[in-house]
Amino acid sequence: MYPINHICLSVANLETSITFYENIFGARLLLKGRTTCYFDLNGVWLALNVQNDIPRDEIRHSYTHIAFTVPKEEMKTLEEKLKALKVNILNGRERHERDAHSLYFEDPDGHKFEFHSGTLQERLDYYRDEKPHMKFY
Repeated sequence: MYPINHICLSVANLETSITFYENIFGARLLLKGRTTCYFDLNGVWLALNVQNDIPRDEIRHSYTHIAFTVPKEEMKTLEEKLKALKVNILNGRERHERDAHSLYFEDPDGHKFEFHSGTLQERLDYYRDEKPHMKFY
């Protein structure tokens, strides 16, 4: 099994994106060039690259996202922080009460993120109990 080396996202405006990733995730800026920057995101290498020759709206139609584990009791505070910073908060999908709490939002380029209070084991246990059509390995 190979560990994740880095995550790279294309952005339209480097300065706007740097501010977003520092303010929302507490990412630590390590390097900044004219069209790229690198962050330490809690031990993960996050790279941002300016790319203006691609459509920006298509990603908004996808459920693709990166999720961060947060304590359930911090969810309201995080939502208030996102609102204060005028971050676009998305409507989440309908969830069963056993499926934990989530808060979905976008960066300035439409990349989706989730603050999620559940664990993988809790999700597997819920699916095992409630979704008999699923096959477990």
